[in-house]
Amino acid sequence: MSANYISIGSLKVAEPLYNLVREEIAPGTGVGHDAFWNSLSSIVHDLAPKNKVLLDRRDNLQSRIDTWHRDR
Repeated sequence: MSANYISIGSLKVAEPLYNLVREEIAPGTGVGHDAFWNSLSSIVHDLAPKNKVLLDRRDNLQSRIDTWHRDR
């Protein structure tokens, strides 16, 4: 069974997760669910390029480790 997705700004969020935040997580925190998703969107878009660089570095290091082991 595939989940429906809800577009929130530039994010697409699975409907069950969206509903969980809206109905159970956000209430009582003083943070509205829209503010939560807007903040998360900002964080994701800020960190995604940095994360890509780190993942590329990890892949490069792993490749070098694999080559070293194959050669020995």
